[in-house]
Amino acid sequence: MASSEPTTFIDRAQSFISENKRVILLGAAAALAVGGVAYYASTSSRPHAPPDVEKGTRKEKKKSKGSKKKKTVRDADGPILEEIVPPKPKVENEDPLVDTQLTSEQLAALSRQKRAELARKLKERGNATYKERKFNEAAVFYTRAIQVAPDPIFYSNRAACYVNMEPPQYELVVSDCDEALKLDNTYIKALNRRAMAFESLHRYEEALRDFTAATILDKFSNQSTAQAVERVLQAVSHKKAAEIMATREPRLPSFTFIAAYFSAFRPRPHPALPENPSTGDNTLLLASQALEAADYTHALTLVNEAIDQGISWAQGRAEALNLRGTFKFLVGDVAGAKEDLLASLEVVPSFTQSLVKLASVHMEQGDTSSAFKCFEEAIKFNEQDPDIYYHRGQVYFIMNEFSQAAENYTKSAELDDTFVFSHIQLAVAQYKSGNIANSMATFRRTLKAFPQRSEPQNYYGELLLDQQRYEDAVEKFDRAIELEKLKPTPNVLPLVNKGLALFQWKRDVGVAERCCGEALRIDSECEAAVATLAQLSLQQSKIPKAAEYFKRQAELARSEPELQNALTYQYATGAQAEFLKNYPQMAGQLNALAQSLS
Repeated sequence: MASSEPTTFIDRAQSFISENKRVILLGAAAALAVGGVAYYASTSSRPHAPPDVEKGTRKEKKKSKGSKKKKTVRDADGPILEEIVPPKPKVENEDPLVDTQLTSEQLAALSRQKRAELARKLKERGNATYKERKFNEAAVFYTRAIQVAPDPIFYSNRAACYVNMEPPQYELVVSDCDEALKLDNTYIKALNRRAMAFESLHRYEEALRDFTAATILDKFSNQSTAQAVERVLQAVSHKKAAEIMATREPRLPSFTFIAAYFSAFRPRPHPALPENPSTGDNTLLLASQALEAADYTHALTLVNEAIDQGISWAQGRAEALNLRGTFKFLVGDVAGAKEDLLASLEVVPSFTQSLVKLASVHMEQGDTSSAFKCFEEAIKFNEQDPDIYYHRGQVYFIMNEFSQAAENYTKSAELDDTFVFSHIQLAVAQYKSGNIANSMATFRRTLKAFPQRSEPQNYYGELLLDQQRYEDAVEKFDRAIELEKLKPTPNVLPLVNKGLALFQWKRDVGVAERCCGEALRIDSECEAAVATLAQLSLQQSKIPKAAEYFKRQAELARSEPELQNALTYQYATGAQAEFLKNYPQMAGQLNALAQSLS
């Protein structure tokens, strides 16, 4: 209900990410080199593995890489991981140097072989002490091992001690993992451990960077790390979205979005002014005229002025509050919209359009029951208002109750068969119900009844595209584009749809980009065009460009959920871009991996 344009476009264009998940998210590199957010969709709902300490040095671990990996053992009180499970390591106590704090001079006097042997024994003592959950003592042994012969595993194991201390020493965990990764930047365990510390410190972007790197380096085989990527993405996008919404100035969405919303209501006549109109009354008339001319910015300014100036008659006040509430809804001020619509109904309780729009507000808030009550109340006042049934059909459609949606669209069309969207949405509901033949027949009748309307051409093209009838779909989109060119400000959705169709049909990224670029030239704030260009950029491994488009998509987001979704992909793309910057040698391997996953 937030957008009343026929739902097939929302399904196809604004959900392009979901529909192309295997290609774009999981295997973007397979499409055209390394790109996209491959790790994000590789898995979800996977268990979270705790950190661990390791038995050998990093060099020894690499040598034994081909050996069978031991299973992880979990402890109720904290992480005791795979390298310290039975059999219990044998601690060699016969070397007195293990229990002796050597000076730097004494260490320098030892041979390389002796230093390596002593470091190994200190590490083994640390492992045994760690297993006894004496984390402070274990950290001392790892510290001494580092002093004797630095190794990334020693730093990582000491970091594991810091994790388990009371309270956990997350800053020290980060510091030790930094040192481990300086010695070996592909050390997955250190990346995961540092990421967990960053997450605990609420440094989500850094946590995302490390979890991303660990997931890709581990070839997507670690389920818990992949789950962590999704978890941190949600955390960072939720946090950033809340911060942005708290300071963002309300602003209107794109022309395309606003036009689609208002076109979902039958036009109302201009308000009939009283015999001696006030200044506010005349300003309200100007607002209504601006709305009719699709001059939405001036319509908003004028209706605000009219209310401030004072409107002299009840129906006029109700109209003004309805219109201001509508604009508040469009800018994402749901609470303000609800307040104005309720005030409109206090003035004129029988104002059915305010009741229908109030139902939209309830749906935006997730209150389906209250939305249906609004429809029932509206029917009591005017059961002949076709808008009631059309928008109730939209609610049923959102709920996937397509048969009931079709009944309401049919009722709306029976009351007024000149409203094109009732026919279009009936055809879409039939299609969603699996009644393909009926749907196609409804569309053909609609095309005949409304030969000069672009919308039937556009949405019929979408259904053809869904059936992979690409050539027929493009023909319909082209006709819709021709009809839109006759308008002072064209609706650009047919252009975006044409781009999507050509991409799916011929894998022609260039033509698809040109279509979306033309759409943005006409309507620079068209969310669907921006989102599509972001995905097309990923297809070409233009990750920085994709990140720019995702950032723009976030700027255009109308509501906090929309913003959070856009930020999710913005940060996911950024994290993978940073991985490729830090691990340029992995580009070819990631490409091969994406091909194997897609």
